Amino acid sequence: MPDRGLFCFGRINVAPDRLTQIRRYLYLNGATGVHELAEKVDASLATIRRDLQRLEEQGIIIRTHGGATIADSVGLEIAFEARENQNLEDKRAIADAAFAMLRPNTAVFLDAGTTVLQLARRLRLDPMPLTVFSNNICVAEALMGIDCIQIILLGGRVRQSNRSVVGALSEQVIEGLWFDQLYLGASAVQPDNTIATPDSDEASLNAAMLKHASERYLLVDSGKFGRHSTYRVGRLDQITQIFTDANLGEEWVARMQQLNIPLTQPEALIEDAV
Repeated sequence: MPDRGLFCFGRINVAPDRLTQIRRYLYLNGATGVHELAEKVDASLATIRRDLQRLEEQGIIIRTHGGATIADSVGLEIAFEARENQNLEDKRAIADAAFAMLRPNTAVFLDAGTTVLQLARRLRLDPMPLTVFSNNICVAEALMGIDCIQIILLGGRVRQSNRSVVGALSEQVIEGLWFDQLYLGASAVQPDNTIATPDSDEASLNAAMLKHASERYLLVDSGKFGRHSTYRVGRLDQITQIFTDANLGEEWVARMQQLNIPLTQPEALIEDAV
């Protein structure tokens, strides 16, 4: 994993390794108790309480009676995720694996996929200097308040169903940009080795993204493979690497090998992973 240097939420003199462990443990579990956390990171209760107080001051967590929970940015993100909550453990595992590809001081695009939203939530817990473009309102909200991350939200028509921004204006903006990395979701990975979505505007915008990125990462759970959707976004051979879960069928694994597309399949994250 690249060296991310100092945490950029603020100037705090706390062991980075321990803070990283705390953030990641909360990301995997959502909430935890002080005693449990002290055992996991091998620190005293007093030390953990001080760490949690600092993380709360930075807006990363909310302290509860005897523990802490991740701070949700706004109600919009909660509403969006509540509607797209299937396979959440797998999506978090995929996002955690894809997080290792991020590099400081680069320009990245995070699209409107629900697994990509989990990547934004993962980035919030372990931030680095980035310029993040997105057409997902929830992604922008998830990264609010992090000084070292510049957020640029595309303009255009808002799709109420998934809080994304699409349309001709968004595509016009994309035409004038180039991204070091694109993190893309999909509604379907079709049997003809293409990716697709049910919305024509979203498909058109995502197709434009694929043409304007050096590295293109597809983040999808295994349930999307073999599906069909109405509007084609692009071909699998346009993708740099695919991140999915460990449940992908052998036929699709073999197909990715034939297409020479690197495939990463993390196991679902478990609560004692630190």
